Amino acid sequence: MVFWVGYMSDESMGTFAPLVVYWLYAGFYQLLPPLDKYRLHTRTEENEKNLVPLRTVIKGVLLQQFAQAVVAELLFLVTSNSSSSGRTVQPSLPVQVVQFIIAMLVMDTWQYFVHRYMHQNKFLYRHIHSQHHRLVVPYAIGALYNHPLEGLLLDTFGGAISFLISGMTARTAVFFFCFAVIKTVDDHCGLWLPGNIFHLLFQNNTAYHDVHHQLQGLKFNYSQPFFSIWDKLLGTYVPYTLVKRAEGGFEARLKKE
Repeated sequence: MVFWVGYMSDESMGTFAPLVVYWLYAGFYQLLPPLDKYRLHTRTEENEKNLVPLRTVIKGVLLQQFAQAVVAELLFLVTSNSSSSGRTVQPSLPVQVVQFIIAMLVMDTWQYFVHRYMHQNKFLYRHIHSQHHRLVVPYAIGALYNHPLEGLLLDTFGGAISFLISGMTARTAVFFFCFAVIKTVDDHCGLWLPGNIFHLLFQNNTAYHDVHHQLQGLKFNYSQPFFSIWDKLLGTYVPYTLVKRAEGGFEARLKKE
């Protein structure tokens, strides 16, 4: 067990740092000016199409994060591999990079199949997953607005499985979970900002996920949060193009076959 700045263990950081990062990064987007020329939907669309108010979204996210923190603490408790000196041996940087990539692939695999099944099973969609789609126009703070059961199955269990299969330490997990949170928030931010590194490095990005939130894209682009591999392998990828709107901003428009 290694302590950050002498106050908090790696395990505690792995539990709470992603929660703090979520609100810092989502809060940053929330505090930005309207930026109408970079929005994927107009503010009028956001107000008219979304079915839940911001306060309800915040309550839902906090509930999911509480469950996430409990599971994370239990996970770190049972997997702690400190030496007799109380210190965890950290692997070399190349090994950590490989673990990071494995965790990304495992998380993508878990989330793709659970997410897709929640769309295909009418009962699960109606009673569980449809809560997330009440935000027809996604925004950053709503990235983790899910039914509590979905939050547990999709995000919390997905993170735990990624951690276990990759074999990463709690310290590496701090960085991985924070990175996953930032990517998830960015995918829901609703802005196509110039120079956004996630838009440059990942095909699965804000516009990609925005398509999935629209009625015509509901059965496509299930992959999240990193790659589009499973969508392309299993025929659920739908191409789109970004079209500039006359009144400003962009529209992620599906390409006609």
